[in-house]
Amino acid sequence: MTSGTPGEAPAGGPVPLRLGRDFLLLWSGAAASLLGNRVAGAAYPLVVLWHTDSPLATSAVSFAALLPLLLVQLPAGVLVDRFDRRRLMILCESGRALALASAALALAAGLFSVAHLAAVACVETSLAVIHRTAERGAVRHVVDPALLPAALSQNEARGRAAVLLGQPGGVLLQSAARWAPFLFSALAGLASLCSLLLIRKDFQQRRDTPPKSLRADLAEGMRWLARRRFLRAALGFVAGSNLLLQVLPLALLVLVKEDGRAQHAVAVIVGLGGAGGIAGALTGNWWQRRISLRTVLVAGLFAWAALITAMALARHPLALGVLFAGTGYLTGVFNVSAAVHQIRTTPDALQGRVGATSHLLATGANALGALLGGLALSAWGAPPVFLALGITMTALAATAAAAPALRTEDDTAPTAQKETEHGHEHAR
Repeated sequence: MTSGTPGEAPAGGPVPLRLGRDFLLLWSGAAASLLGNRVAGAAYPLVVLWHTDSPLATSAVSFAALLPLLLVQLPAGVLVDRFDRRRLMILCESGRALALASAALALAAGLFSVAHLAAVACVETSLAVIHRTAERGAVRHVVDPALLPAALSQNEARGRAAVLLGQPGGVLLQSAARWAPFLFSALAGLASLCSLLLIRKDFQQRRDTPPKSLRADLAEGMRWLARRRFLRAALGFVAGSNLLLQVLPLALLVLVKEDGRAQHAVAVIVGLGGAGGIAGALTGNWWQRRISLRTVLVAGLFAWAALITAMALARHPLALGVLFAGTGYLTGVFNVSAAVHQIRTTPDALQGRVGATSHLLATGANALGALLGGLALSAWGAPPVFLALGITMTALAATAAAAPALRTEDDTAPTAQKETEHGHEHAR
């Protein structure tokens, strides 16, 4: 893993990421945690379907695994801002390892239970949400402020790689033994736990203000976000684009099936899409240093529109895969730029709440996008849906380009960097 910046650091300059002990521990531990979460997530529905042959039971466990993404985000933000982030992450990884180990032991002993697996899925995902929220706020405390964009670029690439490896990994492991993916995920949680125990730095500044009620804490974070005109507008456009992008994977699957292609064509398309996402994440720091977040958003919306429209005309899996890789690349670049802006401009005491609220607003409509996409594909087929998505994305891009609120971007990074440096000196 490289630092994301060319050459060696000058004398007296910041320590490169590849030499930063605490960053490497945090990065690698979170990588193991993410991979374990993705492996388990892929295994839940497969194991249930294999044992019960019941789509209803399978959907119930899948629902239990996804529900925390909606219900736990905001409380997780409060917990991350209220308590010691490092200790909270340690507790989360301990709980995840225990929950996943219980599933592995039960399946190995032949004691399968839908209720037990649903409970494990809900608990494991809930703790994973809290862990990821805490880690997002912690990273600025283990790297030099000048290297924060490079660190977040590597974090985004890590997440993309976890998705790319975790889903097929979960399928292969459960094919070997039903308990294997859960044992793997439990061990991944233990690896993450060990990395946290070895980190020396604190993950937050000193908390001098006594904690408020849960409602008051949530309201404080929302008020801060509501006063940021640029962020409010950007989140609205991101939510719209995310809703449309949720349709793409299903539409590609339908198109492959409509054309009578073999199933391995899906693997080619998905693999290229994942590789594009990783490339976008790794180069996101380069783009972030050169163009504004508004430019990334507006140009990305227009580029997404062009790529999606081209999918309506493409038929060969390789061509579809290249186009899908382009959409993944744009997503990776934007996620890095947006994360840098949010973390730099948000006070440390609000990192958890603002990050969780932003993520909920940006992705809350994703389930609706998948549902509407399924209905549209059933009624029209894949090519018309691609055209409709392209037209809608073009309209969204044109609206963003003309939106006055997106011209008010105010980068307060220097203030945030000073706050972080001051927090390093007085952290608990």
